[in-house]
Amino acid sequence: MDNLAVLSLLALTPILIVGVLLAGFRWPAKFAMPVGYIAAVLVAMLVWRMDFTGILAASLEGLVIAATLLYVVFGALLLLATLTVGGAMSTIRAGFNNISADRRVQAIIVGWLFGSFIEGASGFGTPAAVVAPLLLALGFPAMAAVMIGLIIQSTPVSFGAVGTPIIIGVGGGLGGDPAVDERMAELGVTFPDFVASIGFEVALIHAIVGLLIPLFLACMLTGFFGPERRFRDGLAVWPFAIYASLAMTVPYVLVARFLGPEFPSLLGGIIGLTLVMYTSGRGFLMPKETFDFGPRSGWAERWIGRIQPAEATDTTARMSKVRAWTPYVLMGLLLVATRVIEPLKSFLTGLAIPFENILGTGITTSIQPFYLPGFMLILASIAGYVLHRMSGRQIVQTWKISGAQLAGTAVALLFAVPLVRILIQSGPDLNDSGIASMPVVLAEGAAALTGEAWPVVAPFIGALGAFIAGSNTVSNLTFSQFQFSTGSTIGVPPETVVAAQAVGGAGGNPIAIHNIVAASATVGLLGREGDLLRKTIIITTYYCLAAGSIAYVFIHGLGLNLGTIMLVLLLAGLAALVGWMKRQPSAISTLKTH
Repeated sequence: MDNLAVLSLLALTPILIVGVLLAGFRWPAKFAMPVGYIAAVLVAMLVWRMDFTGILAASLEGLVIAATLLYVVFGALLLLATLTVGGAMSTIRAGFNNISADRRVQAIIVGWLFGSFIEGASGFGTPAAVVAPLLLALGFPAMAAVMIGLIIQSTPVSFGAVGTPIIIGVGGGLGGDPAVDERMAELGVTFPDFVASIGFEVALIHAIVGLLIPLFLACMLTGFFGPERRFRDGLAVWPFAIYASLAMTVPYVLVARFLGPEFPSLLGGIIGLTLVMYTSGRGFLMPKETFDFGPRSGWAERWIGRIQPAEATDTTARMSKVRAWTPYVLMGLLLVATRVIEPLKSFLTGLAIPFENILGTGITTSIQPFYLPGFMLILASIAGYVLHRMSGRQIVQTWKISGAQLAGTAVALLFAVPLVRILIQSGPDLNDSGIASMPVVLAEGAAALTGEAWPVVAPFIGALGAFIAGSNTVSNLTFSQFQFSTGSTIGVPPETVVAAQAVGGAGGNPIAIHNIVAASATVGLLGREGDLLRKTIIITTYYCLAAGSIAYVFIHGLGLNLGTIMLVLLLAGLAALVGWMKRQPSAISTLKTH
């Protein structure tokens, strides 16, 4: 079969099935993902003509990757249990309340700023796994905590894990392509400089698009989880939200320009967190009224997970702030050290468990148990046992709690990741049809439909890759070369098209299914993945529309062109949305006055 339109539709079928079951029918992921997996197997066998061995090998690869994700999730659960059982969470919560008891402010500081730092240090879904349980323990509804953790996995993601999506994703996707070598010769740059220049474009686009993410976060928090479900309650903190955004994105762009792609999110996050914590403690741009969620008895049942930390409503500091925060600080230091200190990094990555040439197919993967964020989270938990003087009974309790909580997410991930790997591994190396892999066919179909308008579409392909693989890095590895070739074919700077791909891949992380499942598991919110997807897709849609418009303007300039028109329409739509929010009833009746 060589009909690109039909092939594209068939390649999309497993994804459509999962999306419809999750978002349309609100099936739990533990039921939707097995159905999607079966659909992927059937399409791979019947259309792409993959043999059973290839499908099984891709599935086994997926199980290995799923095990690494469960390892990270377990580490996050263990750290939460340690801080909760040991009493540190009471002090942490009291500290945030001392800065502001306003949930909008807490969400921005913990989610946007602290989450950006964690993303820069570790990546791979760790921020949501860390942020969601922390917010839960601060008194947020479980679903709100996960939503925040997913939303902030957008702007900082392209530079997560010390720049992995750019260095490994874009660099690995473009390396060895003769067309890339010709472009570098034309520009007179080396390959590392070429990748770094793409990283700088990525940072610029992210900084523009991400300017509104903290404000989106605040509005969605109050609109979906406020006592009166009013989005205007979030809009009321716009000065603080924009300030917090700039506190992260300004150093983020400067670091990308002068230091390269390793540290924008890490340094941007920690600089922004330090600055905003300092100024917030002195009342700068703090809201006049304090927003809260209302009595727990008034919360919708679907907001609440199975995990309810005992100290979630305790505002009494039980130990010093330094002792309480030390496990988180240690976690951050360990993540940074293991990714920046080269001898240590090389040693830990060398301690890998290899899975080479699985079933003779050439598929190879590995687990790096001492380099993965899960190990750092476990070490931080052990440090917490000592620092917080926890008894043996308390330590055993943390492991029991974490193990029981982990079990709920296993089924969904153990089908979701193999599904992804079948799609990605369905290329000519493992099929008898000669057809490109399903994600590449999808991208080619989209390019055939759009022609010169491709830069506007490029971010959506990046988001599609992230949705499928749950990884900006994998999305970039899969599509960077294709995006570069498409840019060259339509006669525009191909590096800007690749930058749009990388930004879209980051913007797609909030809807990546196994990110949603993994983050939900950390707060015991199982079976509500569809509810979350219906919310986070708002962020992904905005991100891709804005990034596509800006990339087109970067290429063609402002004028009477598609990018400018889309940008004007997007701004007009946002202005209309703000106007609608302002027409909502006053929030004074349900907000507590200082």
